[in-house]
Amino acid sequence: MRTIETNTLSLEYKEALRSIWNREYPVKLIMQTPQDMEDYLSALIEAKHYLLLNDVDMLAGWAATFTRDNANWFAIIIHSAHQKQGLGGWLLELLKLNNNILNGWVADHNNDRKYNGEIYNSPLPFYIKNGFTVISDTRLELDKLSAVKIQWTRP
Repeated sequence: MRTIETNTLSLEYKEALRSIWNREYPVKLIMQTPQDMEDYLSALIEAKHYLLLNDVDMLAGWAATFTRDNANWFAIIIHSAHQKQGLGGWLLELLKLNNNILNGWVADHNNDRKYNGEIYNSPLPFYIKNGFTVISDTRLELDKLSAVKIQWTRP
């Protein structure tokens, strides 16, 4: 595995990201069209992308940092074929190298289903294991997502 850091994504990587997104995230968050992904990505201010590529340069995961409401936020996703191998933690470490604070939203329940019908398991324990704090009094409650804020701060 190797990573590429970039400020922009090619159409090929955007489509690969959309495929992983739709496979791994809850069905309510599906990006129906390439334009849906384009709209999401273009709304990320000062985005820096981290592409995790496998041995044949296929996208295995993605992370990004960006500015929202004058704060530093992140997003991350790993293809299920590459989960439980330490790659998500490895990507988080890359994000931590270049940032003093990382904010994110994470589902803190197992009530959603993925496109294939499997339960979307909350990744909250993963983030806690990787040094994030749960800001339990700050929630995002939308039709598409119920999530709690998490934050990592450089010690």
